[in-house]
Amino acid sequence: MLKIRLQRTGKKNSPSFRVVLAEHTAPPQGKFIEILGYYNPRKKKKGFKKERIEYWISKGAQLSPTVYNLLVEEGIIKGIKVKAWKPKKKGKPVAEEKPEKLEASKEEKATEDSAKEQGEKTANKEKEEEKKVVEEKKEEVEKTKEAEKEESEGEQSKDEKVEKEEKEEVSKDKEKEK
Repeated sequence: MLKIRLQRTGKKNSPSFRVVLAEHTAPPQGKFIEILGYYNPRKKKKGFKKERIEYWISKGAQLSPTVYNLLVEEGIIKGIKVKAWKPKKKGKPVAEEKPEKLEASKEEKATEDSAKEQGEKTANKEKEEEKKVVEEKKEEVEKTKEAEKEESEGEQSKDEKVEKEEKEEVSKDKEKEK
């Protein structure tokens, strides 16, 4: 099976990589079929032969997780980045534990999982209730704003009426004086 992966070429404490096509059984620093690009993480430089990469992918070549993430970042292939490595677990390996402890821990995990699910359900209910309360408050605020607008419009129309009446009286007084 062919694999597109990184091959380290840099000096000590100065990593740089080739993106190569190699047989998956070939050693990491060994023989490769074709150079498909480069990647320098220190200088943040990368270059790829897009057509050749697409060609080999179409022929069935697999990508290493790191190369996959680089190609997604560069836009050569579409998709979501994958987790390229897993941190080492600290502590004793699982094989050293006794079977009794494993069974007990499985039961504990099951009870913890069910407790988590119940906690998540109650948390979701609480969030929904909070959303409802917030929406109700927003509606109340909108209603009060509308009521204030109507009152202010009513006051304005009263003020306008009073002003019109005063103007009419003044104009009548002037006509009488003439």
